[in-house]
Amino acid sequence: MNGLVELATCPSTSSWALAHLAELPHGSVVFTRRQTAGRGREGRTWIAPAGTLTASVVVDALPTLGPAIALAAGLAIVHALSDACPSVAGRLTLKWPNDVLLAGRKLAGILCEGGSQRLVIGIGLNRCADLPSELDASSLHLHAEPPAELVLLEAIRTYLLEAVGLCQARGLAPLLPQLRERDALLGRSVSVETRSGRIDGQGAGIDELGRLLVVVPGGGIAAVDGGHVTAWG
Repeated sequence: MNGLVELATCPSTSSWALAHLAELPHGSVVFTRRQTAGRGREGRTWIAPAGTLTASVVVDALPTLGPAIALAAGLAIVHALSDACPSVAGRLTLKWPNDVLLAGRKLAGILCEGGSQRLVIGIGLNRCADLPSELDASSLHLHAEPPAELVLLEAIRTYLLEAVGLCQARGLAPLLPQLRERDALLGRSVSVETRSGRIDGQGAGIDELGRLLVVVPGGGIAAVDGGHVTAWG
């Protein structure tokens, strides 16, 4: 794969990419089979047992596009997996703001971090991982024959770079129909823990800025730009 930096091990592919950002051109991929200190949103730890595909893609994009590109990256993963494993295509959904679900359980997570005019898009995907039972997560090998790591990663990068270009040119609007089709929160009861408090209501989609829309009691709509979501129903 052109632009691939493969590391035997590292604490975090995104941390490595951010430290070497000036040296990595648009479309570069940092990949390791052994990530020891992965990061999730809001400082959470990303557990990456053996069999987890861990990689980060460097793109030329304004950091302000991060929320939209995280959603676009989720779609890129969905399209790549649908091509490689058609049997799971109808069971792949997106949970705002940055998770890909398979049969309702977390399959992949995405973390966008920015430098000046650059973004590092971290991806952790449970390809054939033996996951701890306490995690509400799934692994691709439990549902289909996983493609080879670098084959899958190249497909994800191809879709991702296309989506990034679209977001830069036209924003998130062209992707909203696809996001709605795959929205795991649409029409469900949700509770969102934000920095300013909790918002309860019903998921009503995603807007052009990548915000989660929630119908709140009384009929108003809240546009949420960050937080942790619990859903049921």
